[in-house]
Amino acid sequence: MSVGTVDLTVVIPVKNEAENIESLARELTGVLGPRERSWECLWVDDGSTDETPAILRQICSADGRHRFISFRANAGQSAALWAGFREARGGILATMDGDGQNDPADIPALVEMIRSGSADMVNGYRQKRHDGLIRRYSSLIANGFRNRVTGNTVRDVGCSTRAFRRECVRSLPRFAGMHRFLPTLVELQGYRLNEVPVNHRPRLRGASKYGINNRLWVGLLDTFGVWWLKKRAFHFEVKPGSECGKDE
Repeated sequence: MSVGTVDLTVVIPVKNEAENIESLARELTGVLGPRERSWECLWVDDGSTDETPAILRQICSADGRHRFISFRANAGQSAALWAGFREARGGILATMDGDGQNDPADIPALVEMIRSGSADMVNGYRQKRHDGLIRRYSSLIANGFRNRVTGNTVRDVGCSTRAFRRECVRSLPRFAGMHRFLPTLVELQGYRLNEVPVNHRPRLRGASKYGINNRLWVGLLDTFGVWWLKKRAFHFEVKPGSECGKDE
């Protein structure tokens, strides 16, 4: 099966989420099964050291609409998404976290906005967050700083519930932290963004992989790199009739 022969690919990066992925897979299948003509879920195992790979193998063996790839070692969420985007077969791509806090029921509405042509990328924002106080405050600081430095793009860049045309991520730069700036990088290429409120759920099992040290400070530093990209970006249009050597 080649690129574009599936209508929708949902890309889910996971690391040590053995307690969550089976129930999330059932939930996602229940949401997309009756609605989507052709779809797949691509799980990207980011070097898990628990039973995640074994459970993913069981899920994919039982339902061919689920596939997975595994990294030999942990490479980070940006690498997992980047690899997933290139392995995906869908004309439209969507993303979710693998911890169960994103709601699969939000995906169809985002996908329909892409199909309607109202946007090239739709980013969710969490109206009511179910995270700890430290994580909420660090996200608030990071979102505000990113938008101030790089320009107001979206209000909740940390929300992983998204849908977009695959062309939006065809030429993404490869760097650790890319996932924190996905809407900004997509907009930089001239694509249209939209935002919608989405559901956010408490984590029921397992532990968060992110905190102040590996989320806030690194993200703030990366912001200046993306600011440089925006400042140095160029845009052009070819004048009609100026093509040299074009066959008449």
